Amino acid sequence: MSSISIIGLGTMARALATRALAGDHAVEVVGRDAAKAKDLAAALGGGATAGTFGTAPAGDIVILAVPNASAVPVVAQYGDALAGKVIIDITNPMKADASGLTTPDGTSAAQEITKAAPASAHVVKAFNTVFGHVLASGRPLDVLFAGDDARVKASLSAFIESLGLRPLDVGGLEMAHWLEGTGLLMVSLARHGVGDFNFSLSVNVLV
Repeated sequence: MSSISIIGLGTMARALATRALAGDHAVEVVGRDAAKAKDLAAALGGGATAGTFGTAPAGDIVILAVPNASAVPVVAQYGDALAGKVIIDITNPMKADASGLTTPDGTSAAQEITKAAPASAHVVKAFNTVFGHVLASGRPLDVLFAGDDARVKASLSAFIESLGLRPLDVGGLEMAHWLEGTGLLMVSLARHGVGDFNFSLSVNVLV
């Protein structure tokens, strides 16, 4: 069992919290609106608690379930309170019209978050290629992730598996740029080839 803090109160936060509780993890939800955080914790049940925004998260794993534009400012505001934490960036840095990414070539939202985080924190990219309502459906899904620390990635992989999901390691954190591009591709696919957002990205191993 791990202790998980989720910063954010939206669809992804709720879906991840629900799965984490089902996996017997201790879950703390945190948001700028303290009343909404308490309401979400109460609705989740399972011993979920509401943390105080800006103070040291209770969880060893901290999930950034905030809009991409808020991610770096939130991490900077927390500062040393995130020291030693595993920070999971689930954001997608895409333009409002989904015509491209907001990050320049050669970098990613996850790498920018790394710059803002304490040196002892470990930033990984995960869950950005899964739509929130699909994650909430409870289905077994594939989760692509990237990171630089082998030990942290092994721990992340075990956490993902505990949520009833299949972890797929795509490499170092430099691959986060391409994971974020995949998130953008999925939105475009939903609007064109598929026609709705009720799908998931999966990898089929041929034998």
